[in-house]
Amino acid sequence: MNDIRTVIALSFTVVLFTACNNKPSGVIEGRIKRETISVSGKVAGRIEKIFVEEGDNVKAGDTLALLHLPEVDAKMAQAEGAVKSADAQYEMAKNGATALQLQQLNAKYEGLKDQYQFARTSVGRLANMLKDSLIAQQQYDEAYTRMQGAKAQLDAVTAQIKEAKDGARAEQQTMAMGQKDRAAGALKEAGAASVERYVIAPQDMSIESITLHKGELALPGYALFTGYLNTTTYFRFSVPESAIAKVKKKQRYTVHIPYNKTDIEGEVTSVSQLNHYADITTAYPDFEMGEALYEVKIRPVNPAQTNTLLANATATLELSKK
Repeated sequence: MNDIRTVIALSFTVVLFTACNNKPSGVIEGRIKRETISVSGKVAGRIEKIFVEEGDNVKAGDTLALLHLPEVDAKMAQAEGAVKSADAQYEMAKNGATALQLQQLNAKYEGLKDQYQFARTSVGRLANMLKDSLIAQQQYDEAYTRMQGAKAQLDAVTAQIKEAKDGARAEQQTMAMGQKDRAAGALKEAGAASVERYVIAPQDMSIESITLHKGELALPGYALFTGYLNTTTYFRFSVPESAIAKVKKKQRYTVHIPYNKTDIEGEVTSVSQLNHYADITTAYPDFEMGEALYEVKIRPVNPAQTNTLLANATATLELSKK
């Protein structure tokens, strides 16, 4: 029984080795590659709706998902209230008192004016009586002090009326303008955050994976969608040291796509050595042991031909034919 298994294993190895060696000489296998892109949100929110599915092709600017942002809505309302308050404070500082405030100040002025005139008249009378020694000096001094107090109050309300008519000081107006600008900046910031509820495709791309579902929490910077940039298709080949001399930058080759049996003309854009761990150090039917490997990138001459190719599918390159 063991002998039969050994014979079968040896036969399978011979067939596999023969099949590998039946590949045309000079043909290198590679892969169809595309640049990847991740799309993430800038603010935290729960997924409210997803508008795409895996495998969809989207254009730049398309809406991929909608986030629910209650905190941002609250900040928006606060910012709008702050702007209204700052606008009112600035207008009050610029325009001065209202008509009703001026009316109150004028009434106060008239009252204090009458008090001052009465106090002044009383002091004049008491001065004459003091000369005739009809009153004591103390009584005159008290009346004079009351007159001076009435004059100080009258001067104060006169200054208030002038300030109300002229408006606030320039410094106060500048301060009010600064508060207004600050409130406007907060509103602009809240508006920018509100726009982030829409997750937008930054470029034309194909959706490969969607990491979250409706109702899940999307954190800032977490990749919600990953995909490929269809216009960045290129072909990647690992060429052994023994064949790398046939490859030159700017050379054009015909790349064959086995799964759909198409040929695409491409141009070599880069040739770079792979890291040492990629060198062949075990037996392999195509490469010699210990050979260094080089990465060859070939980009299509007409990128539109590759937009529908499947990423990571096999591509072959025959180095003997240009």
